[in-house]
Amino acid sequence: MKYLGEEIKKLGFGLMRLPQKDGTTDIEQTKKMVDMFMDAGFTYFDTAWAYGESESAIRRALVERYPRESYQLATKNAAWINCKTREDAIAQFETSLKNTGAGYFDFYLLHNLGEFRTKVFDDFNMWDWIKEKKAEGKIKHMGFSFHSTPEELDEILNNHPETEFVQLQINYADWDNPAVQSRRCYEVARAHGKPVIIMEPVKGGMLANPPEPVEKVFKEAEPDASCASWAIRFAANLEGIITVLSGMSSVEQMADNLAVMKSFNGLSEKEEQTLKKAREALAAIPLIPCTTCNYCAKVCPEKIGISGSFTAMNYCTLYSKDAAAGQMNWLVDGHGLNRADRCIKCGRCEQVCPQHIKIRDELEKVSAALL
Repeated sequence: MKYLGEEIKKLGFGLMRLPQKDGTTDIEQTKKMVDMFMDAGFTYFDTAWAYGESESAIRRALVERYPRESYQLATKNAAWINCKTREDAIAQFETSLKNTGAGYFDFYLLHNLGEFRTKVFDDFNMWDWIKEKKAEGKIKHMGFSFHSTPEELDEILNNHPETEFVQLQINYADWDNPAVQSRRCYEVARAHGKPVIIMEPVKGGMLANPPEPVEKVFKEAEPDASCASWAIRFAANLEGIITVLSGMSSVEQMADNLAVMKSFNGLSEKEEQTLKKAREALAAIPLIPCTTCNYCAKVCPEKIGISGSFTAMNYCTLYSKDAAAGQMNWLVDGHGLNRADRCIKCGRCEQVCPQHIKIRDELEKVSAALL
């Protein structure tokens, strides 16, 4: 199916986690992966200025080896990273052109809108700039990636109807997760008539090794299929999807994804039932029932990142301490909030929590497990 006039198959190559060798990108393995991907008829590649060596690596593995019209290349502008002026933000685009050698970008995204980051793009008037680049032919399609609330997504799309597509974090684990709200963000984008590019379908690799009850459901249904393949299929089955980005890091991962997606024509009724059972198994695992309303944060005298701490603790329960540490760094430290061990047990948070969570007890558990 065509979206925005482009014929793109449902699997995209996310270039954030390319294979490594001796502390740098393994270009030879990356070339093999690119060749496998292209030989199978897939053509969409996704990189970003902020992804380290990724743009330069894809120049060597793809741009210098294939005709420019044979693939679509996407990259992103992160104006909120170390940019003090509009000129600093615009310079990222020129750097991306130089790094990739691509001449133009088929898809160009304002990177990771949401929270304070949206204001940076607004203040630098990057919306008018990206339209200018499109008019010049340096960008074919303009959009943005997003990690925040459906309410904020709706506001951005109301303010910027010129947006052609939205890139969202969508996977079966986050579909009804109150902290991520994948389903609601997807529904907002579709209500605005915007096609969606899916990122994190395997949740940064965590759904390749899901909790044991979930893995059991998948293995009983298809013993030889990888758990990651179920995650990719769930995402690819949604309507209005341009492509599903998979951040593949090895030839083996590429082969697994291609085996599933080369002939994918939608989920069968049996597959849909299996995924439903898997989501039910995931939902049955006891977690802190935080909906990230953040009423607690508004009354906390110590400015503790309560909801972020609870998200991290839930990641620890479901996946691993390493996964939890990443959430703690992003949702608590990265937002300038204090960690759970700063709690003075005043109890104000519990008085306003709609979920009636015993917040003080849960913060003690967070401190014991993660700090």
